[in-house]
Amino acid sequence: MLRDDITAAIRRALMQELAAVGYGRLSIEAVARRAGVSKTAIYRRWSNKLNLVLEIVATAAQGKLPALDTGSLRGDLALLFQVLAHALRHPLASQIIPDLLAEAARNPTIDETLQKMLRARQQEIGGRMIELAVRRGELPADTDPEAAVDLIVGPLYWRLAIARNPLTDTYLEMLVESVAVGLGAGPAVPKPRRMAPADR
Repeated sequence: MLRDDITAAIRRALMQELAAVGYGRLSIEAVARRAGVSKTAIYRRWSNKLNLVLEIVATAAQGKLPALDTGSLRGDLALLFQVLAHALRHPLASQIIPDLLAEAARNPTIDETLQKMLRARQQEIGGRMIELAVRRGELPADTDPEAAVDLIVGPLYWRLAIARNPLTDTYLEMLVESVAVGLGAGPAVPKPRRMAPADR
């Protein structure tokens, strides 16, 4: 019987070690030291370094998103951007994701696994959100979910992982409007101004 607490310790150590040294320099010995377990404890669960990394990264990527159904495309985008920004701001994510993408160019197994994960996430994010927006009449019926996801996620990933610029509330608000219009939504309806007592 494999102990859950040891498995959890190995998972944490793997993510920390991967962020610190990258996949190429990652070793089972270093993960075991960081987790405070023996190498045997790791090999009982995963047969090699590649399986360890792929299984744990896939598990992390499968975390559930909140229900993206706020009643409007812009509301859904704002919620999604907040969730993704929080996840991508995490130091582990900002270091691990670029490293794994670079490694995927050299390792077909990593590339195939990442592609499967990305496609699954794409369907979860884009398929549902775009379907709802089309039903509400906010987007054209022929909106391409795949292209939509590229437009939705691309700017966030670029800004955080590549350009390494901060994500401010002002930027996210601007991005919501830019993406909504880019996808084909009409302009936002301005909120009615609340009248001050003196205006009445």
